[in-house]
Amino acid sequence: MKKIILSLFVLTGLSSIGQTDIADTRTYALGQTVTVSGVVTNGSELGPIRYMQDNSAGIAAYGGPIGSVNRYDSITVTGPLIEFSGLLEISTVTSVVNHGPAVIQPAPLQIPITSAAETLESELVQIQNVTFVQSGNFAGNTTYQITDGSNTLDVRVNTGTNLVGTAIPSGPISITGPLGQFNTNYQVVPRDLNDIVTYVAPAFEINVKIEGNTVLSGSTYFIGNDASVSLVIENQGVSNLIISGHSFTGADAGDFSSDITPTSISGLTSNIYSIDYTPSNIGSHFATLSIDNNDTDENPYIIYFEGVGTNNLATEPTSNPTGLSFSNVKAYTLSGQYNPGSGASKYLVLWKNGSAITSTPVDGMSYQRGDIVGDARVAYVGSGTSFTPRGIIANQNYFFQVYAFNGQGGFENYLLGTPASGSVSSEGEQIGNYYSGIDATASSFNTDLQALINPHTFITYFMYKQTMMNEFEVRDTTAGQSYVTCAYSGERKVFNDPFDWTPTGYSREHTFAHSWMPTYPADSPEEPEYTDQHHLYPTNLNNANTPRSNLPFDEIDGTVVYTFLDCTVGYAGAQLAFEPKQDQKGNVARSIFYMITSYDFPLNGNVNSQVQDPELLKDWHFIDLPDNYEIARNEYIYDLQGNRNPFIDSVDYVCYIDFMTNSHIPEGCGSLSIEEKLNSNFVVFPVPANEKVFVQVNGTNIISYELYDLSGKIVLSQTSIDLPVVEMNTSDLSSGVYTINVTTSLGSVSKKLTVNN
Repeated sequence: MKKIILSLFVLTGLSSIGQTDIADTRTYALGQTVTVSGVVTNGSELGPIRYMQDNSAGIAAYGGPIGSVNRYDSITVTGPLIEFSGLLEISTVTSVVNHGPAVIQPAPLQIPITSAAETLESELVQIQNVTFVQSGNFAGNTTYQITDGSNTLDVRVNTGTNLVGTAIPSGPISITGPLGQFNTNYQVVPRDLNDIVTYVAPAFEINVKIEGNTVLSGSTYFIGNDASVSLVIENQGVSNLIISGHSFTGADAGDFSSDITPTSISGLTSNIYSIDYTPSNIGSHFATLSIDNNDTDENPYIIYFEGVGTNNLATEPTSNPTGLSFSNVKAYTLSGQYNPGSGASKYLVLWKNGSAITSTPVDGMSYQRGDIVGDARVAYVGSGTSFTPRGIIANQNYFFQVYAFNGQGGFENYLLGTPASGSVSSEGEQIGNYYSGIDATASSFNTDLQALINPHTFITYFMYKQTMMNEFEVRDTTAGQSYVTCAYSGERKVFNDPFDWTPTGYSREHTFAHSWMPTYPADSPEEPEYTDQHHLYPTNLNNANTPRSNLPFDEIDGTVVYTFLDCTVGYAGAQLAFEPKQDQKGNVARSIFYMITSYDFPLNGNVNSQVQDPELLKDWHFIDLPDNYEIARNEYIYDLQGNRNPFIDSVDYVCYIDFMTNSHIPEGCGSLSIEEKLNSNFVVFPVPANEKVFVQVNGTNIISYELYDLSGKIVLSQTSIDLPVVEMNTSDLSSGVYTINVTTSLGSVSKKLTVNN
């Protein structure tokens, strides 16, 4: 069987189509729309997904017109890139051009269990001489395991295959199918009974291991600066494998040597050899090892070697990338693109919020996404020419630098001069004319607002992981890991990608408790109010979600029953209640207001009507007004569900609704809006300031303040004040224009301040 990575085949009718290959496509940024060509290796038996591959790699395509494609059709497909539970997909497919059956069907790539990894994801593979761990009959949509005696691998049996109901083989088998992934586990996905057959040992079968790991023919081994590595040639067949010779070719062939000699290797045995490497100069060194043998479909067995020279660094690229530009710029995301540099195999993208990057990478250092490099962080590392940083929020100025480099494993050589540089500002609220015709003073305000935001696009509860988590909430941290923040407690939970609920101990918390809903239970089948992402937040299951349960929100002023970081369960008066972290209180209030308005769920119709105080929620709403995270989140959900949370966009709307009964309050907040009242009563003196400045908002106390310079950096701040007048010491500030933002119980207000020192 073939174990050559480049499984060559011909596409019909594609000579005029100049598409990038799938391997390049796999390096593109998530969210980017791509167009690729390849041959499909499964049909409708696996549902609305098609695995496709060309002579470079494989990729999955999901949904839309892909459902009309048959196994071994040659197609060109277009759609955005996503990562669904670890599997890279083009989803949802927007267009398919079917060129008809491929002239040559791709042969399965024979691999050991240990080679089932990201580099082969979505390719058609075959694993020989393994047995199933389970017995009995196959069931649909069920995961099983195969073992080679030492290692295991998942096998996913889909309901649409004719495997369902048949007996699980008890002896050694060979299994074929696309290599999928679910969360952290790779899985073979057999398509029918023909993909699981009794194993028959071949006459002779070559397999090569370097330092104990299989290196498939056609792949690259990075030797670094190792003077010698162990190479084992295995014969996995039952008859003699004849090794007739070997050779090194390529630019630096003279730096490599081996003691491989012509020999005969008996069935199911192996011989041990070595590869010796002595670099003759600095920089990267390349050579190709060819092992001549009698395994006809792998003769010669080819391994590409890459090493580093006497300076212990790879070759420095000759030029950095150019033309850094940005696209898909929104309040919650953006993508960057650049032209490749010369003589470079990889790129390092640094980014920083608020000001230009002043640091540079260090030669010989390996960086991963999220790592800190001086005053910047790593947004991307890889061979692609596009990136999508994680953690974008609204109204920010982001700065980027892109460096070309070669090497890996501590031998990286970065071209430090003149990186591709650029900056971009994320969007703020994109309200447009969304509220056209909505009049808060009209008696029909409540019903008009409800008709505007409901119905909307339905997103299943299951999809929250793919949508809100993978595309918005998950952030980068060091060492290539990620983290998610508990909305209630502030906990930052670090994990290894991809995100999943059980391993991280997290859940989707209904801010408007499920049991409060008049439609309870609303999860079987799922109702829109159960899955609405406007009120779902990630929380620690055992330490925040479960303690909250369906308790009302309140300020804990009595006995504390339970505390986890910044959230508390305790008594507010005589009522047991839950208090979230301070900067989630406004989010909680606006989520509940949205649910009451969208689904006509007045608080007096809920099981907790006697305990959830809407006036308290209004106080929280004004004390903790929407920040840039919440604005970005609202914009993301708007693009996803097609509706907005009105109380994020128009903070005064809460004045016109009695949320206990979901009825209209004609007078609202009076003749002036809250924002107008705050602005009219906001006093800063003297202007210009020098050593001191006094700030007050007539009619209310100041709770906290921040003073920002023109770059957006906070230069002065104070919290927990609760005073009518605040005195600020500005003697150490440079002359210039600043922005003072103060928070009161009625909301926040900002004003420019000039300092002359």
